[in-house]
Amino acid sequence: MSGAWLLDNSAWARRFSLAGNEQAAASLASDLEQSRLVTSLPFMLEAGYSARDGSEYRQASALLASLPSAELDQRAQARSLDAQHQLARTGHHRIPPVDLIIAAMADTAGIGVLHYDSHYDLILEQTDLRFESRWLAPRGTI
Repeated sequence: MSGAWLLDNSAWARRFSLAGNEQAAASLASDLEQSRLVTSLPFMLEAGYSARDGSEYRQASALLASLPSAELDQRAQARSLDAQHQLARTGHHRIPPVDLIIAAMADTAGIGVLHYDSHYDLILEQTDLRFESRWLAPRGTI
């Protein structure tokens, strides 16, 4: 899945906030068209939770169902727990569990994470999880 990006809801929820940032909007559109965006169970649950109503839920679910999906396997589960342990040693264990799971899934699958969330920077700095981190748009711009 090289060149693929595991979606984080921090990016997905801001997809309509890219007005004025043509480069980020074009990059996201290209990733969608080329099926380079990858969903996961944790992401799908967060995206569903973020839907404002049933109509938005159905529309987003239909689009997201057409994308490739990564499996939350035993290895990613173990890596999530280990990363939380590593973070606890430095007092940073309060990172949202879904972010840890998505980071561990990206690590084990060898793909990146598309996000708009500084937790992923902290995960890379404070744990041995390795994945490419890509901000949807430059931090603080949307």
